[in-house]
Order: sequence, then structure tokens, then C-alpha cells
Amino acid sequence: MKIIDRQAARGILLTPDDEVLLIRVAVQNGSFWICPGGGIQPGETAEEALRRELAEETGLSGATIGPLIWKRRHELTMHGNRWRQSEQYFIVPCRRFAPRMRDAAEARITREFRWWRPDGLRQDSAAVTPAALLRIVMDYRAYGPPRGPLATEIVRD
Repeated sequence: MKIIDRQAARGILLTPDDEVLLIRVAVQNGSFWICPGGGIQPGETAEEALRRELAEETGLSGATIGPLIWKRRHELTMHGNRWRQSEQYFIVPCRRFAPRMRDAAEARITREFRWWRPDGLRQDSAAVTPAALLRIVMDYRAYGPPRGPLATEIVRD
């Protein structure tokens, strides 16, 4: 089995009303809600990659990338390969907008966009990745960006 290491950047698009934009994707092992973002290409910074991915996946261009607030490594088997994806999550302050998928490959697995309020995240967190998203957002609102080095959440499927 081939092992693929991938670096990714994801955005927690956060409105002044604490709404978060998530994308429901369907893959071979079910469907779940994720933050927009994706792989970092050679020569890109995480912030550059995130701006590109946000434009492709949501239509949001010129996004202001806020602080890095979460790190996660997800290890999973997909399409006969073992993936080790290291993700950096950034706050992206924004106003609510109507997202549009511009990436044809991503469009094949995208089922819907939704702006989630904190109470919705609280009730439906099992289908949201990262599972701690509500806590991450509420901690950010209460205390600001994390101080000091960030620990990395490790998830293995």
C-alpha cells in the first residue's frame, strides 16, 4: 500500500454572528461536513494555498486569512492508498455570502454548503470534521488566538 503525505490548509469562515461555513462531501465511507480548504502546492505558503482553495471551493476571493488556531493530522485509507494529511486551520473572518463551487473535481463530491450556527454544531457534531469545531470557535471568540505552540490532534481511521 502506497503512503501519501499531504500538507493542507483549511479555513474556518466565521461571521460576526458566529456562523461557520461548512461543505458536506460524500466519499466512499459516507458523508460529512468539512471546512473549506485543501492541499498546499509546492512553493505555496499555507495562507496562499488557503486563498486559492477558498476561491475554487466557495467563490470567496481575496480572503483575509486570520490566525492559525488548530492543527490536525488525519490518517486514513482511501482508494487503496494510506493518506497522512497534516492540516492547519485558520480563522477567516467574513460576512455571510452565497458560496459557489468552481472546482470541477471537488464538485463531484460536494453535496451542499451550509452556514452553521453554534447551536447546530452542538447538536450535529458527529458529522462535522474536526469534531471539536464548536469548541475551537467558542475558545477563539472567548480568548482570541491560542498563545504558544499548538498541539496537533491526531485522528486515525
